[in-house]
Amino acid sequence: MTFRQPTWPRFIPSGIVLAIARVGPCGRARRAPGTWGSFAGLFWQLLVFHYLSLPVALLLCVPALLFSVAFCGEAEFRLGERDPGQIVLDEFVAIPLCFLGWPAIAHSLPHWAAPWGIYVAAFALFRLYDIAKPLGIARLQNLPGGWGVTLDDTAAALATCATLHLAAWALRA
Repeated sequence: MTFRQPTWPRFIPSGIVLAIARVGPCGRARRAPGTWGSFAGLFWQLLVFHYLSLPVALLLCVPALLFSVAFCGEAEFRLGERDPGQIVLDEFVAIPLCFLGWPAIAHSLPHWAAPWGIYVAAFALFRLYDIAKPLGIARLQNLPGGWGVTLDDTAAALATCATLHLAAWALRA
């Protein structure tokens, strides 16, 4: 499979490309820009994805991930760095994947703990998987351009989702 970097962002001014890749001020945070990008993604999840059905959420996630590939790869090129910490669009667009099928998880928790307990657990797990990069996630970073930047966070989000569903299943058993 060939992973080619999209070329269309080349025609967008650098200031716009970098502002999008940094998710505004999130990527400029002096400490933990990836955490700030993830936190912004949590708000994105709450505002846009929280009440969507699984098929609609997936339908929105796919173009968002491709958008991330394009802008993160172009930002990498313009900054002259491989996956710099200031590029946080990848975290931002991956966070909603942590919550795929979240109503099934919510039914396993006491009423007072859902959905906020799920949000806190998902955020913590996502940051853990994104930083530690277990389960082969680290290898995805070696893909070229924005693919490597975006797909490792996508895998971290899917690992978070699977962990949450396994925990919910264990609570029901």
